[in-house]
Amino acid sequence: MKLAFLGLGVMGYPMAGHLSRAGHEVTVFNRTAGKASKWTKEFAGTSAPTPAAAVRDAEIALMCVGNDDDVRAVIAGKNGALEGMVSGTILVDHTTASAQVAREMFAAAKAKGIAFLDAPVSGGQAGAENGKLTIMVGGEPATFAKAEAVLATYARAVTLMGASGSGQLTKMVNQICIAGLVQALSEGINFATRAGLDPSLVLDVISKGAAQSWQMENRGKTMIADKFDFGFAVDWMRKDLAICLAEARANGAALPATALVDQFYARVQAKEGGRWDTSSLIRLLREEG
Repeated sequence: MKLAFLGLGVMGYPMAGHLSRAGHEVTVFNRTAGKASKWTKEFAGTSAPTPAAAVRDAEIALMCVGNDDDVRAVIAGKNGALEGMVSGTILVDHTTASAQVAREMFAAAKAKGIAFLDAPVSGGQAGAENGKLTIMVGGEPATFAKAEAVLATYARAVTLMGASGSGQLTKMVNQICIAGLVQALSEGINFATRAGLDPSLVLDVISKGAAQSWQMENRGKTMIADKFDFGFAVDWMRKDLAICLAEARANGAALPATALVDQFYARVQAKEGGRWDTSSLIRLLREEG
């Protein structure tokens, strides 16, 4: 298929690469042109100077940018994707953003005869590079059916969660759960260390029982080693948790633990740890008690 991919960050770069390797004809756009040039040297495909130019001949345009404002600019701004797409095509947004902006873009796209899916992902940089992301999708079933096979190129699971915005709401649940898990894992490792136990041996044992989690399996050893220079950054997590907390205020859901962990992440940022991995929560316990 003729595809476009907008946004070549740590997630978008390998995702677009998987599409190219699968044999699709891919045109990419990135605000920093050098990143797009690097991508075209590594993968078969072309680059374009604007979102509108990148999507001009695309049957499906996909994107992964930073936040709500970026989504609005890339889709509906000057030289945005909606200026270049034609009726009957599909726009898929992999950005983790608000459900509100997803519904706004769904309506803006629909007004031009373009179908829209909000499709945030989980699995981190490693999941993007290995083509093993989990994709949660909001939108119309007919649109999902047309796009599903393309999304499966870099995913191990692609699931339609409901109407527009449902993908973003599901991603919020994902981030809420992760925040609590990482804090609990930090407390457990810190407790084990202060109790005189071998924390690596402790995790090896309890990971075979009910305490097992992805975070324990993939971050436990690096947390023990005090290494946080990879993975999902604290700055990004705080952006996501702000979206979760705002949505909770709107729908009446209580998120006391999430709000507390968000403040812990703010303290990590104050230690100039905004680019550390989210598992760096343990640093607060080690340094502050």
